[in-house]
Amino acid sequence: MTHRLRATSVITAALAAGACLAAPAAGAAPHDEHGDPVRVVAQGLDDPIGLSYRNGKFYAAENASGEVSGVVPGGSGPSVRAAGFTAPTGVDRTATELLTVTGEGEGPGSSTLHVSSPGVGPRPLADLAAHELAENPDGQRQFDEAGEALDALSNPFAVLGGRGGGTAYAYVADAGANAVLSVDRDGTVRSFFVPDLVTTGACEGAENNDPEHAGCDAVPTGLAWGPDGNLYVSGLSGEVPGEGRVYVVDPVSGELLEEVSGFDGPTGVAVGDDGALYVSEVLAGLPPEGPGPDTDLTAIGRIVRVDADGQRSTARVTMPLGLRWADGALHATARSLWAAATGETGQGQVVRVDASAFSAED
Repeated sequence: MTHRLRATSVITAALAAGACLAAPAAGAAPHDEHGDPVRVVAQGLDDPIGLSYRNGKFYAAENASGEVSGVVPGGSGPSVRAAGFTAPTGVDRTATELLTVTGEGEGPGSSTLHVSSPGVGPRPLADLAAHELAENPDGQRQFDEAGEALDALSNPFAVLGGRGGGTAYAYVADAGANAVLSVDRDGTVRSFFVPDLVTTGACEGAENNDPEHAGCDAVPTGLAWGPDGNLYVSGLSGEVPGEGRVYVVDPVSGELLEEVSGFDGPTGVAVGDDGALYVSEVLAGLPPEGPGPDTDLTAIGRIVRVDADGQRSTARVTMPLGLRWADGALHATARSLWAAATGETGQGQVVRVDASAFSAED
């Protein structure tokens, strides 16, 4: 079946032999020197996935430590803003609150939208797994005859606060549900945008949960606002090379306005002030046969830029996941799967990716 991102296990499955990976080659990773096109804004994070920005500070959801940390560029280092989560994946800092989603897991606290504010710790607002069980947005068979889940059910991967004007209080990209969910301030959850199955290329006829749904699941992974006021959604498309998507969606009606294809397993999305589209591909460059003893982990991952005229270029960033356009530049989490791959914590980063980091695709 086409997997729907069970926590980060699907995108880390190819890195499961992490103990066999080579140590980083000297100088292979971007470092923080004047003039570098990829510059470190923060380091010492534990598998940062989601990234947010507000009022000069970044916020990173650290999947391995269960924390959300705040980072002031040029400051002394990350400071914990919220903690005690079960594998946080997405974060967004609104004007008054911190929104955090947790991925699929066992027990309370998983697959949940949490809200916190200054001086007030996180509280659960919406049970996203309950919505999946009740509504089943993609309509696929959920359990086999023995009652075992056939695939990830609800696995939130990104959250984005609304902007008023008829938009939702929050949007959640639920990779397990194959849907973008909207959440009201009272915790009411609705299926907002359910992308179609991907049935082109190698996804045509691909085995899925049931025969009526052959193809690759869309697997929403990232959310971003564009300067046009629309909602941008990245879709993993079962990790099939070339079949990844970015969906442009009306944030009020949920209508699909545009679809951009041709990506390799997108895990995050951002949009520049000029309308350029940025997509993270966390496993780009991983050998098809998987990692070997000579694999250089720092060479895995890239970000793709699609200009308004459709021209594409790429920048090398080590295992990027969350993207955010902030302060006139693209920023990304980096080394985002380092602990999951190697067991070595504290290696995650937030980096600024300048325009000069991108070069035309071959």
